Amino acid sequence: MSTEVGNDVGMPGARPPLPGAARRLGGWLRGPHETAFDAAERDVPAALAERNLAGAREAVYWWDSAEAPEALPGFGKQGAMAGPGADTADLAVVGGGYTGLWTALMAKERDPDRDVLLIEGARCGWAASGRNGGFLEPSLTHGESNGEQHAPAENARLTELGAANAREIAETIERYGIDADYRATGELTLASEPHQVDELRAEAAGTGHEFLAGDALRRRLDTPLYRAGLFDPEGSAIVHPTRLAWGLRRAALEAGVRIVEHTPVRALHRPRTPGAHPVRLRTDGGDVVAQQVVLATNVYPSLIKRLRWYTVPVYDHAIVTEPLTAEQEAAIGWEGREGLADMNSRFHYIRPIDTPEGLRILVGGYDAFYHFGRTMRSGYERSRPTARRLAQHFAAIFPQLADVRFTHSWGGAIDTCSRFFSFFDVSHGGRVASAAGFTGLGVGATRFAANVMLDLLSGERTELTELQIVKKKPLPFPPEPLAWLGIRTTTAAMIRSDRNRGRRGLWLRAMDAVGMGFDS
Repeated sequence: MSTEVGNDVGMPGARPPLPGAARRLGGWLRGPHETAFDAAERDVPAALAERNLAGAREAVYWWDSAEAPEALPGFGKQGAMAGPGADTADLAVVGGGYTGLWTALMAKERDPDRDVLLIEGARCGWAASGRNGGFLEPSLTHGESNGEQHAPAENARLTELGAANAREIAETIERYGIDADYRATGELTLASEPHQVDELRAEAAGTGHEFLAGDALRRRLDTPLYRAGLFDPEGSAIVHPTRLAWGLRRAALEAGVRIVEHTPVRALHRPRTPGAHPVRLRTDGGDVVAQQVVLATNVYPSLIKRLRWYTVPVYDHAIVTEPLTAEQEAAIGWEGREGLADMNSRFHYIRPIDTPEGLRILVGGYDAFYHFGRTMRSGYERSRPTARRLAQHFAAIFPQLADVRFTHSWGGAIDTCSRFFSFFDVSHGGRVASAAGFTGLGVGATRFAANVMLDLLSGERTELTELQIVKKKPLPFPPEPLAWLGIRTTTAAMIRSDRNRGRRGLWLRAMDAVGMGFDS
């Protein structure tokens, strides 16, 4: 069974509801108002979207668009950087995504003599770090309003820390010569519904950011679907996700980090021996004994079982166009090449990808899928209905590009927690630190998390270790079937909210009250 933000009634794998109940549920979900994207699905023929998707590969564009570095041998294999006889480390990092790579690199920056071993189950940057949209946002709390809801006393300082973290990422990219196609474009937030225009206008008055409507918006981005926009020059940078991961991998190797790939870690425990009590990691190639460990597995089940209750895997999807012609590119404007995001609960993220062959456009988001039992499968990374829906939305956003074909379609799992930004843990007598729960905003926030975990392992009190968002965890998700029912109800309520001019109904208000609400 799955729950999906995007399908009104259907629950794949579940028994169909009774016709009368289905009609009542469908009527409630449809709500009193049609959204711009409901209209797009009505007006843009599904056959057009299918035609435009006909040649799309079910593969991650980022892995296809750059040459991947050669894989590193697994633990104990010939030429590996770790194996029997070299099975100890001062610091072992489990996971080779952004969180683990930042942690390993910065551990060596703090202490070049520290023996750091990074253990990756597949390839570095293979999972969420190589599948995302490449939005490098400064927010550590998934938006200002979400930070105000969950960390009101610290929100202003967290905003400052997030901005500093984003600057330091840019400096690191430059210092190590990482070819991540980093561009500090800013972000254009877009309103597709009338009530959102008023919200953007009010936000512009409070922040001084540029409000765009009518001809002013059309000159910036020629789209009939969106009614207004708010440009924040510091709102986001954009990067090539896999190149960022591979660049961090190269920098870590050059700094002396040992890395093994294709080496899943199966278990973690502290041996029952007197003395320093190092931590033992069990892999198929042998055991690693480390004085300290960082767990950076994010969406995958934590090696510490009690932490598994705090996250659920939610699948997100994206599609990428073929290169546009010069005429097609001119037809939409977009000279600023800003990252785009809209204001709906089911929001889209849209970004330009400049290539030698011409401009490509990535559009993702809107649907999100949770599968019963926190299950994760490679088949969940593909969703033809979602790809078709995104293609219909794209044609409504840019009708002048309605004939443009798509070359790639893929999905990936996001580690979602109930407060929608990362949480932290220390265990095994202060020797094991963990971070997870980034909820789709990890391109930037993972570096901040790496700093937090290194501070926690140092045993010293720092500003980061004393933050309440570090000391306090979000509410855990309940066991099944309550988790599935709760997420299903919440996503249905979000659909209803979008179709009711953003009004949050009783269920969403109740979630807000117990600390599980979200307003991005």
